[in-house]
Parts: sequence; C-alpha cells; structure tokens
Amino acid sequence: MDRIGAMKTLLTAIDGGSLSAASRKLGMPLATVSRKVSELETYLQAQLVIRTSRKLILTEAGAAYAAACRRILEQIDDAERAAAGEYQVPRGHLTLTASVMFGQIHVEPVVLAFLKAYPEVTVRLALSDSVVNILDDHIDAAVRVGPLPDSSMVATRLGETGWVTCASPGYLEARGVPATPAELAAHECIMFEGPQSSSIWSSDAWSFGQGAAAFSVPINPRLRINTASAAMSAAIAGNGIVRLLRYQVVRALEAGQLKLVLPEFVPASLPVHLVHPGPAILPLKLRAFLDFAAPRLRASLLGSGT
Repeated sequence: MDRIGAMKTLLTAIDGGSLSAASRKLGMPLATVSRKVSELETYLQAQLVIRTSRKLILTEAGAAYAAACRRILEQIDDAERAAAGEYQVPRGHLTLTASVMFGQIHVEPVVLAFLKAYPEVTVRLALSDSVVNILDDHIDAAVRVGPLPDSSMVATRLGETGWVTCASPGYLEARGVPATPAELAAHECIMFEGPQSSSIWSSDAWSFGQGAAAFSVPINPRLRINTASAAMSAAIAGNGIVRLLRYQVVRALEAGQLKLVLPEFVPASLPVHLVHPGPAILPLKLRAFLDFAAPRLRASLLGSGT
C-alpha cells in the first residue's frame, strides 16, 4: 500500500466532504478512492471515517490521524523543497494558544503582525485560562506562564512576570491598607483560581518573599473566580484584595483603578516560555512563526514592565 498516497486521498476526501468529491478532485475512480481509504483503515485497524449518503464524518481516531497526516505531508513537502533548493514561502494553518489576558495583551498583536508579514499563513488563536494539552489538541505552539513540567516540548524563554497584590482605592480607604501579609486575614480577599490542574494558581494561601526568605500566609477568600479579568473587575468594584500577575492588572494600575498592596513583599516571579512539539523537521510555517514571535514577545514583556 502507498501510505503517502492513501494519506493524501483521505485528506482530499475529508476536505471535500465526501469520497465522490475526492474522486472528482483527484481524477480518480470513486471505487479507487474508497479502496484506498479502506486499505488505510485496515492497515491501522481503526475506523477513520463514517460514510453516509451525503458526507463523511470523522471518528475520534480519524480526526487525530488526519491532523497527524497534515503535519507529515507538510514536513515531506518542506524537506523536498529544501533538498531541491526551491525558494520556500511559509504557507498553511497554525493553531496557537495562550492564557486569555496574556494572549490579548501580548500574543494577539504579534499574531496580527505575523499575518501581515506572511499572507499565505492562517492562524487559529485559542485563548483559554484552562490548561490546553498541546499534543492532544493539535496545537502548533503555546505561550506558557509558570514552571514547565518535564516533557518532550521545546521551550524558548521569553522573560518572566510577577505576582502583585492590589485593591481599589475605595476599598483601601474604607478598610485600611495592610502593612504586613499577616494582616490579610482581616481583609476581604478575591481568589483567582485559574487553571484548576495547576498548583501555582489554586491555593488558599498567598506566598511572599523569595528563595530562603519565602513564606506563605493563609487567606479566607469570600469570592473565588476562575478568570483573571473577572477577578480584576471584582477588585476594581471594591470587593476586596486580589492577587494576580502584573500583566493582568498593569493597565488598571496605570489608570488608578487599582493600587499595589504590600509592594515590599514581592513573591518569586514566574517564567514565560514559547513552547512547541519538537519533531526533527519543523514545518516552515512554524519555524517562521517562532523566529518572528520570540523577539517580539520578549520586547512586549520588557516594555510592559511585567
């Protein structure tokens, strides 16, 4: 079986929505198209598509396999172009992810500039404060804030960002400004829970200090919120003291909507990385994005004082 040819046939059928559409586009008898897809399913011992009278429906295994096929065929195309010395233009689709506010502030402007520079590339930017599995969700690259777990990912350090504790001027005028972290016990606190699977976000204690001098104080949050923007809005409205990352509140601080609390008790900063899966040959579109994005994201982090 010609597996590469079968992969191309499968993707043509998926993109066209039916076997007959693939037959027309490839100039291949319908029976041949059907046979190639069936041979691939037999070889893999898995059903890839559900055939109906009107369209193809991908199974879960089929969706994962189709995404892998696209990457493989793009890598083959890149390798052949490079070997032939042909001038290459990045093209194709990229899926990127970042947390919501970091993505809005730092990543989206870089992506928009990248799209202007590379008109043959399209991008899906998935912003989420939940943990996205890069491999399972077929993500090409991600910006991660916080320590990275050991993995096969390739990581480029972009900089760091720090925690800040803040509250609205109205709240501080009414309740007083805590002079030490221990005084937080007497205050209303807003807990940003963030990604539930990450211990750096979810805790009923806030850490202060760094290294050997680091310590934690327990808090009793009256309000828990799972998005940074909602937690910030609650703090601006005078509902208590909040702990967020500096990039999440920098604009509110500059506008005077929030004021820093306990600024002399600075907790340890968190690293920021641009990560991607590490195949031996990266698709040209991804190499172009990584080279384009990394220096611009570094500059954006430095410029915002995060």
